[in-house]
Order: sequence, then structure tokens, then C-alpha cells
Amino acid sequence: MKQFRNITTLIFDFGGVLINLDLPQCIQNIQKLGFEKVDEFLSNFGQSDFFLKYEKGQIDTPEFRENIRKYTSLDVTDEQIDAAWCSFLCDIPREKIDLLLDLRKKYRLFLLSNTNPLHIDVSGGGEFAKVGLTYNDVFERCYFSYKMGLAKPDPAIFKALLADAGVQSKECLFLDDGQKNIDTAASLGFQTYLVAPHEDLSFLREL
Repeated sequence: MKQFRNITTLIFDFGGVLINLDLPQCIQNIQKLGFEKVDEFLSNFGQSDFFLKYEKGQIDTPEFRENIRKYTSLDVTDEQIDAAWCSFLCDIPREKIDLLLDLRKKYRLFLLSNTNPLHIDVSGGGEFAKVGLTYNDVFERCYFSYKMGLAKPDPAIFKALLADAGVQSKECLFLDDGQKNIDTAASLGFQTYLVAPHEDLSFLREL
């Protein structure tokens, strides 16, 4: 286990760190809509083309749906598109929510995620709502790529967080499941931890 020092702030990625992901299921569901080559645009650690534009806030949800339709061979509804796209994100284990609530008593907690309105509001928001919570009950502030117009691993998104939060990188522990994101954060002076799929993060209570 890496040694961390003088941590005041914990910064979490969302997908793959807090909420479980199922990219193969998402790809399969979108392919059922007639978008056969969607796997050329999607990976667990990044999107391309209009999917990336959606995560950077360069197109909105109606435009995202219309781009999906350009590639589909079937007549699909908004609801079908939303359901297929949101199947990428699964559940947040209750023990991770409990862990976050405990950590909030000791540290400043931020969320830094490459995401989009459907994933964060429908999938993520719904998971917190199941236990009567919102993002604001758990995190001091949430930094979402589509609202910032920036996406990891661009150093600018990390610098924007630091400036807005008024915190120094050396006192932050950044947790992400993407090596490129970890590398960028480390180069900026963050303490970092690469999270494995479904990893138990309870060690954070002992920092």
C-alpha cells in the first residue's frame, strides 16, 4: 500500500471507482438499436467522436440522441436510446456510500468525472436517491466534464478544480481507475491511487 501524507482532500472519479460499470452490456444494448459499430466509439477509459463531445458539453442530450439515430438502422425512441446508454452504469455498492459519508466527516470530498447529463442524473443520481441521498449530501462539490467543457486526462481540468476549491494538489488524494488520468494528476503534484475494478476502498478510513 502506498504511503500518503497530510491528506486534507479526497477526489474521486465516479465510473469504475464508485459506481460499477458494464461496458459490454451497454455496447450490446446500443447494437440492438441498430448501431452495430458503436464499440469503435466507446471504451471504459474514454469516448470518441460525438460521445466525447457529449462528455465535454459540446452537444446536449437531444443532439446526442440524434447522433445515435444517424448510425442506427432502426426507428428508435428517446427512451430506448436513454435506456441503452444508461446501461453502461450499474450500481453503487451501499458500503461505498457508507464509506463516503464516514470520510466526509474527516476530509473534503470532491467528485471529478468525465460524464454526461444522462449518466450523472439518471444513473448516478438514481443510485444515491435509492438511499435518500443526493450528490450534495456526499460531496462538497462535483466537477463534471460536460459542465466544465474539459475532460480528463487534460491537465486543465485538474487545475480548474484546484483553483475553484482553493486547495493545493499535494494535500489531495486523487482516486481513478484510468492510468492516464492518474499519470496526469501525479505530474501536477497530486497524491494518487489507481483503483482496480470492484476494489474495496475501506482502507481510506485508516489514512
